[in-house]
Amino acid sequence: MRIGELARRTGVSERALRYYEDQGLLRPERRPSGYRVYGDADVAAVRRIRTLLAAGLSTAQIVQVLPCVVDDEGVLVPGCPELVDELVRQSERIGAAIDELAATRANLDTIITAHRRAS
Repeated sequence: MRIGELARRTGVSERALRYYEDQGLLRPERRPSGYRVYGDADVAAVRRIRTLLAAGLSTAQIVQVLPCVVDDEGVLVPGCPELVDELVRQSERIGAAIDELAATRANLDTIITAHRRAS
């Protein structure tokens, strides 16, 4: 299938698919005309990529972990033991960012409350 069909089947823009290729996440075949040719496996790969992006991984991280991720009836499962350690680190990083944002929000709420009392 060509890039437009892959975009339709995955709900991902052609531009994003080209970006995924530039990042090494997809490796379509090329026809002599230069057209990209994708297979059904690429549909599944794009879905895994989207799930990993939604989980907060960068494309650089996804390049490393994508070969170790297995789709088990719609649920991504680490297929390599070392992947779990990377995902734990990512979860901890996200948790720290959430804590930092919560503290920032609390500070902002304090300022807003003080303003409302003064008004």
